Amino acid sequence: MTARISGKVVTPTGVIRQGCVELDGDRISAVAEYPSIRDGHWIVPGFVDIHSHGGGGHTFTTGDADEARAAATFHLGHGTTSMLASLVSSPPELMRDATEAYAPLVKEGVLVGVHYEGPYLSGVRCGAQNPKFLRDPSLDELTELLALGDGTVRMVTLAPELPGALAAIELLVSRRVVAAIGHTDASYEQVGAGVIAGATVATHLFNGMPSPHHREPGPVFALLGSPNVVCELVADGVHLHEGTLAFAAGVAGPDRAALITDAMAAAGMPDGEYELGGQPVVVADGTVRLATSDSSPTSSPGAIAGSVLTMDVALRAAVSAGIPIVDACRMASTTPARAIGLGERRIGALLPGWRADLVVLDDDLNVVQVMRGGEWMD
Repeated sequence: MTARISGKVVTPTGVIRQGCVELDGDRISAVAEYPSIRDGHWIVPGFVDIHSHGGGGHTFTTGDADEARAAATFHLGHGTTSMLASLVSSPPELMRDATEAYAPLVKEGVLVGVHYEGPYLSGVRCGAQNPKFLRDPSLDELTELLALGDGTVRMVTLAPELPGALAAIELLVSRRVVAAIGHTDASYEQVGAGVIAGATVATHLFNGMPSPHHREPGPVFALLGSPNVVCELVADGVHLHEGTLAFAAGVAGPDRAALITDAMAAAGMPDGEYELGGQPVVVADGTVRLATSDSSPTSSPGAIAGSVLTMDVALRAAVSAGIPIVDACRMASTTPARAIGLGERRIGALLPGWRADLVVLDDDLNVVQVMRGGEWMD
């Protein structure tokens, strides 16, 4: 059955101010001008979040399929029509259990895959990752997990300076799994070696890595300067200053900058105490940090432990930072989709023949309606 949604349509190349998206089943059949429309809502592609640990009081990090389904449903209500379930550094048993538990959700389309953020990370730059689960990359462990998932695992974040990391990147790429560089203390040259080995994503650029210095550029400059690397950016006003967000997006361009949430269970929930990867965290005033044993006013705050961000808020933050809405939508949809191979499935843009994933936004860019695969979500 053919349907039509009218409004200000955001395509990868511009805005059709008086436009419409025509649908045929679960696919877009046409994107065109529709002159009879005046001042309609914004129609943007469904958001693609390639880095999230949960939301709505539910987590991806424990391997519980019901929790994962509930977290994905929460983010769907905020316009995220495709998302990876991100684990944190975990023991091998949990990684195996989660991969098996989430495989049916991937086949069903609730998730588009699993992302291992760890355990092959730098102890110096582990942030809120649980240090007792960190370990060097293991080809045997990765081979087992990839076989177990049978296509479920779509991205793995690791530190390229660790023993065996370059071989692990090569293995991942050979199995069509995205290798991401993050939580790293690597030099500029070590990051470059990781990129040459096949890494194509920078996990939350700037965060979990040393700050750049003009004589020691480190991971930030190496990743920003690599033409094949998509740089994740957490646009929550906590992980990155607005000026840093605009600068990084300007350097990388919308085809190499991807908005992510890095959300955890507390997204959409009240301030309070939560858990992430077996560690207690505290949410206060929109910031998530590891809980500290010393609660005195002079104590140092714990490490940032994910966010309470949703993709609609990230889009608004990008636009507020001066990024044009067309570029911001590419950063929220088209670029992250392509980064993890969803472009091959025609997901992430409002184009004829692509899957009918879209979000209707009001003039303040708040979510009005969400459609996934040609069906309106409740």
